[in-house]
Amino acid sequence: MEQRVKERNELGIAVIGSGRMGTLRASLAAAHPAVHFLAVSDIDLSRARTLANKIDVQFVSNNNLEVISRPEVNAVIVSTSEHEHTLPVLQALELKKSVLVEKPIALSVEDANKMIAALRQAGVGLRVGYSQRFKRGYLLAKEQILQGRLGQIIGGAARVYNSRAQAFQILKRSPNASPVLDVLTYYVDLICWYLKGNAPAEVVARGQRGVFQAAGYSADDLTWAILTFADGAVVSLGVDYAFPEKYPTLGQSPRLEILGTEGVMLFDEERKDQILYTDRGFPHGYVPGHSINMAFLSSTSSGDWALGDFWGPLADETRAWLDHLSTGRPCALATPEEARTTLEVTLAIEKAARTRETVRFPLQGTSS
Repeated sequence: MEQRVKERNELGIAVIGSGRMGTLRASLAAAHPAVHFLAVSDIDLSRARTLANKIDVQFVSNNNLEVISRPEVNAVIVSTSEHEHTLPVLQALELKKSVLVEKPIALSVEDANKMIAALRQAGVGLRVGYSQRFKRGYLLAKEQILQGRLGQIIGGAARVYNSRAQAFQILKRSPNASPVLDVLTYYVDLICWYLKGNAPAEVVARGQRGVFQAAGYSADDLTWAILTFADGAVVSLGVDYAFPEKYPTLGQSPRLEILGTEGVMLFDEERKDQILYTDRGFPHGYVPGHSINMAFLSSTSSGDWALGDFWGPLADETRAWLDHLSTGRPCALATPEEARTTLEVTLAIEKAARTRETVRFPLQGTSS
């Protein structure tokens, strides 16, 4: 019997940003069979070298463009802080290299538009890392919608909680990356993905300040919104990232509901069914030096290290993107147009909470 082997394009990957997300993405890329060259960069050269010492890296620099420009590189992962996404994405697209950028695509619609315009000129691919799409249940939800099992979607709800310990870590890295822009964005993405083709129409929202404001940040502790779509579908969206710092979740603690005329889907992702208690303390993977005694296992948003490998949504997403580049296999990663819509909705939620007025789409202005 003749065995047919599908050809794989060889990949040279540049990882821009050697922090937590860059380290995870680089580790996954290093293990992928199609990746034959790997370069990493970080404004802090010592951090880039630390990453290079952990995995098989062929080139290290503190100059992003130097790494992106390497002739061996044909695809770029941008894992910088949120407010630093735009420049390396534009640099990579100008050199006609495919890009995976962490969510959100940018912190302003203007910057997102710049990327989309550059993409049209480049003729390569740009995807955005909304890794919660790669939770098994959420992928199955998309399949049920595509199969028409819910009928017409008439509404839904999504809310996500986390401890202030993780929120402060995010705000320390990027003060403008509020819980709405940095976290609720995942669930806005899911809702808009599930209602694809049904454009957001308007949003009302309210927020409450206290914990973060006292620490010198402008972010709301709690934000709740009602998002209405063009056909009248109504979705409730909420985020509270000010839970006590020792709250047992290791990441996002969400619930998601999708309601249709002929079916419903309900997802409880809090992981209260997977509890560890230890007197020795359990290290928090996102917050250095922070430990808790009780933990909801597998509640880490990106995934977990176990038995020498990384497992979870971010791992599946990264491998899916690398497979897509090397074999042409379809992948479910967010497109830049989808990510722009998600960004516009999250900015509108923040604007509605601040002004206490209804905000309609398209958004007038480009930032919150």
